Amino acid sequence: MISIDYILECMNDEKNYFGDLWETCLNNKKRFNRTKLKEILKKMEVLGHIKKHGYKDDAYYVKNYHYSLEENIGFINNIMFSYESKIKASLRKLENKKIFLDISKDLNSSKFSKYTKEEYESLLENMTNMFELASSILWSKENSDDVELKKELKNCFKQINEFMDDTNQRLLEGRKTQERILLQRDFSNRIPKAGHLKI
Repeated sequence: MISIDYILECMNDEKNYFGDLWETCLNNKKRFNRTKLKEILKKMEVLGHIKKHGYKDDAYYVKNYHYSLEENIGFINNIMFSYESKIKASLRKLENKKIFLDISKDLNSSKFSKYTKEEYESLLENMTNMFELASSILWSKENSDDVELKKELKNCFKQINEFMDDTNQRLLEGRKTQERILLQRDFSNRIPKAGHLKI
């Protein structure tokens, strides 16, 4: 996991170029793999914490702040709706299929149809995205002095919790105990600490 705060602290300049960030942003005193750092920056951009300008070697990042309550909450609601739609689509395709053909094997060693595996991986990816959005909301709530914004962020977080509880219930319903354990393990591995992203 990587702290949202830490990445933002690494961005002290007006224009934060990738090469500079790669040299200064460290992971346990070691440099990140370049691809991994790009992935982290992409997540930070999707969640609205930073904005990328320019292309390739000329690209740089700046901290991105929303200037109004409506803009901020509208941005979060758009992301929530996008992830909800993708999760629901995957669930519809998976509900009538037995996810684990052999419960003693993990996902990668089971002989799934190509499409079942793709849908399951898509479901997990979008669940991770939703959990990271929840983590980002908690970070924003903690770091804001705006009482009205805090209230709206609390409502957004509540909506995500309710949606994810329903998703969990739908996927586990009617499944055997061992299958539930494996599914729950996959889900819980996707949840970052508040204010952190999974890497």
